[in-house]
Amino acid sequence: MGRPYDAVVAGHLCIDVFPSFPSLKPDDKDNLRKVLVPGKLVETGPLTVSTGGPVSNTGIALLVLGIKTELMGKVGTDEFGGLIGNILEQRDAGRNLIVVDGETTSYTIAIAVPGSDRIFLHHPGSNNTYCAADVNYEIAAQSRLFHFGYPPLMKRMFDDGGTELSSILSRVHSLGTITSLDMSLPDPDSPSGKVDWLGILSRSLPHVDIFLPSAEETMFMLDRPRFDELQQQGNILDMIDADDLSRLSRGALELGCKVAVIKCGHRGVYVRTGDCTGIVDDPAAWSNRELWEPVYKVDRVVSATGSGDSAIAGFLAAFLRNLGVEECARYATAVGAENVEAMDAISGVGTWDEITARIRAGWPKVPLTVTAQGWKLDDARQTWIGPCK
Repeated sequence: MGRPYDAVVAGHLCIDVFPSFPSLKPDDKDNLRKVLVPGKLVETGPLTVSTGGPVSNTGIALLVLGIKTELMGKVGTDEFGGLIGNILEQRDAGRNLIVVDGETTSYTIAIAVPGSDRIFLHHPGSNNTYCAADVNYEIAAQSRLFHFGYPPLMKRMFDDGGTELSSILSRVHSLGTITSLDMSLPDPDSPSGKVDWLGILSRSLPHVDIFLPSAEETMFMLDRPRFDELQQQGNILDMIDADDLSRLSRGALELGCKVAVIKCGHRGVYVRTGDCTGIVDDPAAWSNRELWEPVYKVDRVVSATGSGDSAIAGFLAAFLRNLGVEECARYATAVGAENVEAMDAISGVGTWDEITARIRAGWPKVPLTVTAQGWKLDDARQTWIGPCK
């Protein structure tokens, strides 16, 4: 007998606030210095307010993509909590929202100044008290897949060696539900940045089927010396190479997950698989694969906020439609690309049919060069295939 839900998305949930700066030239690298001046009044454009975090960004994107999805998050009784509740109810997705009296709702002010990387001012709020008891396991048992997002921004998830996180994942996994996990990059100076993430992952990844962090997050947690080395040189995403990704993904697989999907921003999505028996219909086609999918071209990047969450939604939507690993990577880059064409994390994402039509119409890719030994370019797909070593 089939399960009534395709997916559950649980974890971090907040309100995102995006001021706009229409008077600034997109290619001016001095924009940030012009804006962040003490005592200066900076005129902005219209304000965009939306729900944020993976519960919203990945969850709502999955709904838009036609995946029957339940959302599980936690808010306070303040105005932001009411706003989140109203937004989710409009999408018929607020049934499992926990509202806690006396707690504040999480919010993020995203300062996306043209020509500069984003700055986030974040208040964790009720996400810090989210724990294993907040998950509705009856709903999780009725879903094909359970996705959890952003434990580094949720204090109970990384306290005590990540006991609450591993408890959630192990209990859901025991229900026969496929599990997936997304991360966020800890602030090195915060409590989250000072915990033993390798230890937390060693206890959590045995209960995770699909691990979907970014390249920076993976390196921060699995190879901190290499992270610090590259960060001192500049943008990690510009410098990370196929050998780095192969080594990091191999480490994730050895910790217990079956599929490692590493998001590389403007350089696409890298996928490495181990033994995929039990999570796909054709494990022979999925197992022991390695590929690097470049991004799709977009005319104008409005904001990259939530693009990683959207890419995850694309991958999981294709996975839940029983598509191959190459197609899952392709839809990840497609939905991620649509995301950056809008200011918020949701409104740019089209339906499954719309995205499929755009891909089939010959949506061009941004060329990606991989020079590591053993890698070959599939010219027809414009996908790099790795040696999986």
